[in-house]
Amino acid sequence: MPEFEIQHITKYIYDTPARDSANQIILFPIKDEYQDVLKQEITVTGNPIVDRHIDYYGNEVGSFTYSEPHSVLIINSKVLVSTKHRPYPVNDIFPAQQWEDLKPLQYMVPYIDFLRQEYFDGFAELKQVVDAEKNKEDIPYQIALRFCQYVYDNFNYIKGVTTVETTLDEIWKLKAGVCQDFAHILAEMLRMVKIPARYVSGYICTDKNGMRGEGATHAWTEAYIPDYGWLGLDPTNNIIANENHVRLAVGRNFMDCSPVKGIYKGSSGHSLEVSVIVDDDGLLLDENTEHPSAPATIPAANHIVKNSYQRYMEMIQQQQQQQQ
Repeated sequence: MPEFEIQHITKYIYDTPARDSANQIILFPIKDEYQDVLKQEITVTGNPIVDRHIDYYGNEVGSFTYSEPHSVLIINSKVLVSTKHRPYPVNDIFPAQQWEDLKPLQYMVPYIDFLRQEYFDGFAELKQVVDAEKNKEDIPYQIALRFCQYVYDNFNYIKGVTTVETTLDEIWKLKAGVCQDFAHILAEMLRMVKIPARYVSGYICTDKNGMRGEGATHAWTEAYIPDYGWLGLDPTNNIIANENHVRLAVGRNFMDCSPVKGIYKGSSGHSLEVSVIVDDDGLLLDENTEHPSAPATIPAANHIVKNSYQRYMEMIQQQQQQQQ
């Protein structure tokens, strides 16, 4: 079973001191038979108490408030996660039976939420693509793989052309975006054929050069397959998400799974830096190893290419900040 040590640092720098910073964090990896958390340390500037609860989708969520005036806020998560390879679905059930098995899910919690479609101007065009890609003899597993391939082949991976507020219609017109956009389009395609689909946030942990999504939070889609369960599909890389994908949270879309979000009192002027480091040398959580302080691990702001997650964090604080 592979083990991954992941350090996820979020750093806010305020132009003038901020106070009463209230934040929500979803930085606690999912624990199940295919993924386990062996150790985790989360430190926050000011050492506030982090209260935890489980949300509607089963994610562990933390919340804290840092009341004292501060010019910098750092949230530093170090976690050791072990993962286990999950066998792939088998094609031993007749297609008609599998599609029949999916029908009752339309009336069952929580699958109802993961079947709800988002209607947009390009809905009819995407539906034509879905109908053309689907063969009568296909089982849901085959359809899911084909849809994943379609998104990978027909959408360009380009950073900076979308934000977390970019609509499906805009993504469809652009035919471009980043991992969260690919995941949203794939989920919509799956829901069109009544396959429950949910959005997943997490990390991709691999030493393969050129994998999209490394060095930042990643996103992919899970499709519900009869007599199997949730199958992870990474349309950004056109692969099945398995032991190299560490899951943080699941939900209907990005808004359900945002790793960090919050509000504060103060001026709107601030900057955000995010760093994700994956280590397989056993050093991140080794108490005998000297580590640089959290700010030193983050490159200078002018060297960071802002991904959609970073832009979301800036947007959410600008929109929700309370001025005193």
